[in-house]
Amino acid sequence: MAKAISPAITQALAQLRQAVTTLESVVARRAEDDRTLDLMKKELALMQDERAKLAGDLDAALAKATRLDAVTGELARRVERATTTVREVLSDLTPRS
Repeated sequence: MAKAISPAITQALAQLRQAVTTLESVVARRAEDDRTLDLMKKELALMQDERAKLAGDLDAALAKATRLDAVTGELARRVERATTTVREVLSDLTPRS
């Protein structure tokens, strides 16, 4: 013959089931949070790598721009000297009244 389960045991079992269900839910949420955190860490690492690459590219572009500015300045000085020389030669060739 089966013994009757006391109401206190029945209530304790119900509370235990509820606690286990809650624990399983918390564990599942924690596992999802861990996966999300891992994905975020990977994304951050990729973004940091991309940032470093872009910073290198920017440094190279700025260095090139600086060199181009120097060359442009030198060319402008040469053109100005050539223009001055041509004007002087033309001035010497033009008869004066």
